[in-house]
Amino acid sequence: MAPDNRQVSVANIKSQIKRNRQNEKRRLRNRTVRSEMNTRTKAALAAVDHDDDEAAAESLRMAMKRIDKAASKGVIHKNTAARRKSRLVRETERRQSDSADA
Repeated sequence: MAPDNRQVSVANIKSQIKRNRQNEKRRLRNRTVRSEMNTRTKAALAAVDHDDDEAAAESLRMAMKRIDKAASKGVIHKNTAARRKSRLVRETERRQSDSADA
């Protein structure tokens, strides 16, 4: 049985059975990379909200690193990585300016 109670395909062809096994392994590997990327992104935004500049800079650096790593592993496309990083930086700057104004 596949993890996460996923429907197992009932392929009859050997090569397709192997392909299904490979795809499941890749899906699980990609899921952990994507999850880590999203966790680091949320942590970066949370650090900005807590007004700790040093921690915010470090968590932003780690989030960027995870996004780049996901792109280099092929989990996300390089343009998607660039877009996510751009949006992350814009959002952190917006939140920092909002907290400075308040």
